[in-house]
Amino acid sequence: MANLERLQPRWLLPIRPSATLLIDHDLIHQNGQIIDILPRETANQDYPLATCLPLPGKVLMPGLVNCHGHAAMTLLRGYADDYKLMTWLNDYIWPVEAKVVSPEFVEAGAWLAATEMIQSGTTCAADSYFFPESTVEGFAKVGVRSQITTPILNFPSAWADSERHHLDKSLNFFEWAVGRPNLTTGFAPHAPYTVSDGGFEQILRYSNDLDLIIHLHLHESKEEITLHEAEHGNRPIARLRALGLINSRLQAVHMTDLTEVEINQLAAAKVRIAHCPESNLKLASGICPTQTLLKSGVIVGLGTDGAASNNDLDMFQELRAAAMLAKVTSGDPTALDAFSALEMATIGGAEFLGLSDLIGSLEPGKAADMIAVDLSDIRHQPVYHPISQLAYTATGQDVTHTWVAGQLLYAERQHNSSDVTALTAEVARWQAKIQGMS
Repeated sequence: MANLERLQPRWLLPIRPSATLLIDHDLIHQNGQIIDILPRETANQDYPLATCLPLPGKVLMPGLVNCHGHAAMTLLRGYADDYKLMTWLNDYIWPVEAKVVSPEFVEAGAWLAATEMIQSGTTCAADSYFFPESTVEGFAKVGVRSQITTPILNFPSAWADSERHHLDKSLNFFEWAVGRPNLTTGFAPHAPYTVSDGGFEQILRYSNDLDLIIHLHLHESKEEITLHEAEHGNRPIARLRALGLINSRLQAVHMTDLTEVEINQLAAAKVRIAHCPESNLKLASGICPTQTLLKSGVIVGLGTDGAASNNDLDMFQELRAAAMLAKVTSGDPTALDAFSALEMATIGGAEFLGLSDLIGSLEPGKAADMIAVDLSDIRHQPVYHPISQLAYTATGQDVTHTWVAGQLLYAERQHNSSDVTALTAEVARWQAKIQGMS
């Protein structure tokens, strides 16, 4: 019975079975794995020696899954706001990155992002940025589970000096990452307008040979598509189809401008999509047609994007924005209901990452990636429907406990792994350095 623990919430939302909400049930976990979920009275009989952790007034649910981000860019939160996407990139973000990006910058930013995510209920995050080893090290200081993908660009970056060099460094990273816990990897070609046909062909070959995913910004804005049509004579998806990249290994991010034909092609190819509503709203990039995609059988997860364009990493706010956008764009208030939005932020994200056998729901045999959300605050009263409260009133600030693989990383709103005092000092140092360059 060593390390056997009983978590005792007021409500338990396992996500699977669908729309099930359990009252006064215990979750039993041991050695990083969920062992059992059963009524409290039965747990008293079956697990009398287990350590108990009462969670009164709280919902125990799966940790949230952030399907797209750039953790290092958390150090650029608020640096350049209220600009169009291409202006934001070309005139502000890429110039400052050219000055500051380094392994040290990336590790500090990843540490900051992981601390914020664990504190606000995210237990698994997909990330793509330069110096990926440093992202892994920054995340390890906190304990978040992750998918780390490597950027590919057809121009020099702080990490590599050519498209081929980005590929070579990616392959080196994949070897370095083998065997590291709670980590999966893949390629992240930046976008159709920053990667050549030859680059995409090489990425596809390596993806097939090594069984690695491809994580790609795609159809992020109407401006991107217009520029692509002027240069290539077709829409980005058409070009990628011709190159063979529209396949089941593709994780397509944003997808704000899609035709009915393209949606059918994506569904047939089993492409997975990451919807980043708040970032797309802030940059006025457009709105992903989630309701149509879901009805077509496409897997859709949620992402925050980087904090430089959001400006937070709160997945509760993200899932609420997704629900509201689905309703207003479809003209249907029943679109993406409260449970479906929570589903998109948990098991939907796990399916997007190919990890649904491991995370995304609370089921015996799965990893104990969990969060406790406090609904006792006056802001939530009265609580008629806890699922609706989670979707429409909760924020990341309501998270009180976070576990990854059974490890309690955040308890009673205090970090057990991240040294927040040291982190705050490190962030202040980087802020002073960046401001000094402006």
